[in-house]
Amino acid sequence: MPPPADIVKVAIEWPGAYPKLMEIDQKKPLSAIIKEVCDGWSLANHEYFALQHADSSNFYITEKNRNEIKNGTILRLTTSPAQNAHQLHERIQSSSMDAKLEALKDLASLSRDVTFAQEFINLDGISLLTQMVESGTERYQKLQKIMKPCFGDMLSFTLTAFVELMDHGIVSWDTFSVAFIKKIASFVNKSAIDVSILQRSLAILESMVLNGHDLYQKVAQEITIGQLIPHLQGTDQEIQTYTIAVINALFLKAPDEKRQEMANILAQKQLRSIILTHVIRAQRAINNEMAHQLYVLQVLTFNLLEDRMMTKMDPQDQAQRDIIFELRRIAFDAESEPNNSSGSMEKRKSMYTRDYKKLGFINHVNPAMDFTQTPPGMLALDNMLYFAKHHQDAYIRIVLENSSREDKHECPFGRSSIELTKMLCEILKVGELPSETCNDFHPMFFTHDRSFEEFFCICIQLLNKTWKEMRATSEDFNKVMQVVKEQVMRALTTKPSSLDQFKSKLQNLSYTEILKIRQSERMNQEDFQSRPILELKEKIQPEILELIKQQRLNRLVEGTCFRKLNCRRRQDKFWYCRLSPNHKVLHYGDLEESPQGEVPHDSLQDKLPVADIKAVVTGKDCPHMKEKGALKQNKYCIWTDGLNALLGKDMMSDLTRNDLDTLLSMEIKLRLLDLENIQIPDAPPPIPKEPSNYDFVYDCN
Repeated sequence: MPPPADIVKVAIEWPGAYPKLMEIDQKKPLSAIIKEVCDGWSLANHEYFALQHADSSNFYITEKNRNEIKNGTILRLTTSPAQNAHQLHERIQSSSMDAKLEALKDLASLSRDVTFAQEFINLDGISLLTQMVESGTERYQKLQKIMKPCFGDMLSFTLTAFVELMDHGIVSWDTFSVAFIKKIASFVNKSAIDVSILQRSLAILESMVLNGHDLYQKVAQEITIGQLIPHLQGTDQEIQTYTIAVINALFLKAPDEKRQEMANILAQKQLRSIILTHVIRAQRAINNEMAHQLYVLQVLTFNLLEDRMMTKMDPQDQAQRDIIFELRRIAFDAESEPNNSSGSMEKRKSMYTRDYKKLGFINHVNPAMDFTQTPPGMLALDNMLYFAKHHQDAYIRIVLENSSREDKHECPFGRSSIELTKMLCEILKVGELPSETCNDFHPMFFTHDRSFEEFFCICIQLLNKTWKEMRATSEDFNKVMQVVKEQVMRALTTKPSSLDQFKSKLQNLSYTEILKIRQSERMNQEDFQSRPILELKEKIQPEILELIKQQRLNRLVEGTCFRKLNCRRRQDKFWYCRLSPNHKVLHYGDLEESPQGEVPHDSLQDKLPVADIKAVVTGKDCPHMKEKGALKQNKYCIWTDGLNALLGKDMMSDLTRNDLDTLLSMEIKLRLLDLENIQIPDAPPPIPKEPSNYDFVYDCN
């Protein structure tokens, strides 16, 4: 007969004694179980004791997490969190250097446990640690020369304990003094400092900037980009990662008017080339955290373009109009106005109108009107001028090649540039905040100071090439843009290491190649536009959506392990969530490590009835995201779809749309197999007239 579900068999250790095997009744109060254990070893004052996991985590067992205990777990009887906190609070103030060092080492280890952390913080422990950092380092400054290893370890353990305690989110970052910020910044600014001290100091500064409402200015006054750059030139990838994280945090929290100024400083300090040399092209693999920080830096850099992207051109602004004149001058300089510039104003206007038409603007009389739509606004004009000045031969060739054609196959440079700029902004998500968990950075964007402009220059030449390959006319403009977008997206997925490599990838993705790829991936797009196919899709779609819904719900029932992200994006903790088989309750709870297989419902201590869920919100709509003003959360599509399905709402994720398209396409292909090479008429064939009589039979033999 199986043991009751509430009984857990465990082993319990106590120093100097043989471990005990005992059965824990999960219905009993935890205090009663601890008393029973203490009585077994004749230990008085059971309220001073607690149970903790005997593994490397050493986490305390509490009423909240006791359901995580499984059969065969090894526990340890130890001093209670409150008692431990009191003892360590006294020990770290010891006059003995050795005793103090040992106490700080223990504190750094125990502070990872939220139960202990709460008790230590209640004793004003955070203030004690900050005082030790502010004044203690000066007190031991004289001892540093003769006791440098001891001093370094002491400070390292102090900062580690501080970081671990703050990671629990119990204390606000806004409570710290300028003196403390200055002291932490001084560790980062030193040319020679212990690696562990530098790492923790960088982590503290990042957290201050990201999580403190008013700390950006204070930190920015103490830390300069020039002081951070040397840390990127070393070989320790973890230090490099934390350094870029601090730069990203300062970038993200800087006021709008300061961001461009900061970008200019980054350019002056050659941050891009240093990252390219010492990080991206270093002879070692880039870990996930570094990849994320590079992605964030890439997004924040491109977001500097948002202001120009959303700025309309003022047709009355002469400086802006001069840019258009410059485009015309570069393209048609050889055939510019006659030497005698005494021609009438009407002739000059007529000549300008003709040239603006050759340049491919929609509004030939006043091309400034073409740049009044946002996006891409003035960014498109900036790109065109950059192309004309830095790739002048290619610019002149494209403009003259198309302006001399008379067969309606000319590619309009102006219109193409405007639409291409808009498309590239969409691809790179210019203006969107970076995702919290994305690692999708592109090495090629770190190879040039004007990477977006160079990206545009490559793509505008691709567009012109594709236009010719498609023998397109103005009516085919949108089709050409769709092909170019596909070419660019496919080339980007290969993660080219340089812009030249990106260019060569595009050379292999001609229009003919795109057609082959499309043909191998799906049926010809036009086939799906006939009325019978559309009607068939409409009939099949509810079945497919129901299939997707069931798949999502099945995945929720299986459950998912998520990484817990704290204020510094550390991902060393996990939590698991799964839906009950009857679809009525969500079970969830924290885990110490990623599980192998499913986690049973009874080991997940927290529950949330589905009936209590009012709505599912993601991204900027989340209240907690607004409060932190922080990064855009990653969309866990399967879960958002599943939860919306439980609430009777539509599944709106991109994943659902893709799955629906794929499954519909497959189902239609299967149903049309017998009609291969048969033309399906747009209208159903007429029903034949009824026979004059029904006096006939079929011979079934």
